[in-house]
Amino acid sequence: MAAETSQTLDRGLRVLSVLAGSPGGLSITELSAAVGVNRTVVYRLVATLEQHGLARRDASGRLHVGLGVLALARGLQPVLRELANPVLRALAEELGCTAHLTVADGGEALAIAVVEPTWTDFHVAYRVGARHPLEQGAAGKAILLGREIATGGDDRTRFVQTVGELQAGARGVAAPVLGVDGLEASVGIVTLGDLELTTVGPRVTAAAHDVAVRLSCPELSGPVRAIARTGPDNSVDQSERRAPVSVSKTCTFSGSVVTWMVWPFCRLRRASMRTITSLGVPSTPLEP
Repeated sequence: MAAETSQTLDRGLRVLSVLAGSPGGLSITELSAAVGVNRTVVYRLVATLEQHGLARRDASGRLHVGLGVLALARGLQPVLRELANPVLRALAEELGCTAHLTVADGGEALAIAVVEPTWTDFHVAYRVGARHPLEQGAAGKAILLGREIATGGDDRTRFVQTVGELQAGARGVAAPVLGVDGLEASVGIVTLGDLELTTVGPRVTAAAHDVAVRLSCPELSGPVRAIARTGPDNSVDQSERRAPVSVSKTCTFSGSVVTWMVWPFCRLRRASMRTITSLGVPSTPLEP
């Protein structure tokens, strides 16, 4: 038997979702048609969202996601770190390199989780909250690779390697986190030593896949293990190809329902960043 739900809350969330997917904004009439609710109801929903800063009108009266979404999105980073850290720890200890989870934040790559190996004599220090353009460094380029794959690009290439793009002598390898709706992210490693790409590339790719599984449904997460194999030419073994991770299930983690709320807010946060840009407000880093 299906659980009882709130029709008003459902409609309000649908309004937010539609606004998040409409960079140019919508009129009340357009929003009403998109949500499938009459204009009077949409007026009330929008007025409530505006009171909470979750929706706003531009000078022409078109509706956009409001900046209040950013405050909600700030609470997601601890959840992301908690779910990804076991994978990053295993990756860092196995390879002896600093491992990180990086997300797209506007036109920048933002490191939200970093794990350093415990047994090495030296390793690269990588700060949570570090930012760099998506076009520089393995982490950002892997996110761009994920975008290409998501839009039907060649998915045989699953990881990226860079040398000295962010720090002289530093080598990075990163792979996109694929199949998680609303999230653009990558898992990567950075080191000053030499890398055996035929070993490190597939291992980072497997870690990115494991993070996707954990973020989509934590209760399905088992021991950290290699999931995908890639060849020396950075191509995926066709026999090991996996379907995109489904996010349609409600899952629990540490006794709390988490995944149903995480990815819609990731999508809304991207929309709110567009609002910041359109208003000419300087972008400031979120607290890690």
